[in-house]
Amino acid sequence: MITVAAVAADFGRDLTDAFARIASILDAARARGAGLVVLPEAALGGYLTTLDGATASAPHATSTDGTSTDGTSGDGTSSLPPALDLDGPQVRRLAALAGDLVVTAGLCEADGDLRYNTAVAVSGDGLLGVHRKVHQPLGEGASYRAGDSFAAFDTPLGRMGMLICYDKAFPEAARALALDGAEIVACLSAWPAARTFRAPDLADDRWTHRFDLFDRARALENQVLWVSANQSGSFGSLRFVASAKVVDAGGAVLATTGTRPGVAYATVDLPAMLSSARAGMYHLRDRRPDAYLGVARQGNARRGSA
Repeated sequence: MITVAAVAADFGRDLTDAFARIASILDAARARGAGLVVLPEAALGGYLTTLDGATASAPHATSTDGTSTDGTSGDGTSSLPPALDLDGPQVRRLAALAGDLVVTAGLCEADGDLRYNTAVAVSGDGLLGVHRKVHQPLGEGASYRAGDSFAAFDTPLGRMGMLICYDKAFPEAARALALDGAEIVACLSAWPAARTFRAPDLADDRWTHRFDLFDRARALENQVLWVSANQSGSFGSLRFVASAKVVDAGGAVLATTGTRPGVAYATVDLPAMLSSARAGMYHLRDRRPDAYLGVARQGNARRGSA
């Protein structure tokens, strides 16, 4: 049996505050017997303040203790997130806080002059896995270079994969992880509410509905344990839908925060869950890739002529 935790919380530019909040979340999760804690996209340094394509320089965090507040300017929200090195003090500090837990978190990754919207998985042993966001919504491409691959990796809890936010809108992304042996998929998001025709209640927002629908569909399609975290509150012009949740391999929501900040916990027997879901109709086994090739070629041809 494993207990997993999906977090809905607001994280901004201040890394000192972020680490304090993460430490508190992990202490509570450890007390609940959790083995995996999924923090949101951009938990270290905050997300973009707008998706209109505006750009700014991303300050490079240089503190040695991992608590730099680099990245703030004026109102504390207008700059890009601080750019962090994967082998730098902030990721090492996250791993130290994780200890016996597996923890995933989002950050702005520095790779020379390039910046990526990146998710890391860590434990006390160090870095377990890395994913660079592949699919970029609206104006995000003005701030980040896109990743180009999906890969699962081994953890003490089982084989796992990560997606970031808009990645989950594409069935091929989660399917690639499942085909690579992922039993658990952690999806880290900074998923906002609709920008037009906003619903007064986030629970009624159409983008909240899409967020929830994608979570359940991707879990069911691939018959995996799906752990979905999200930012909450507001940042810049964006209002986030929270809705962190754990979804089983049959698409059932085991726990959710709803549209409020919090932590959704669920305890599962992972091998039993997977074997039960896959005992009859095993989607990965029953695929017909030969029948899909024509569709793929047609899609490529259309894109080439656009």
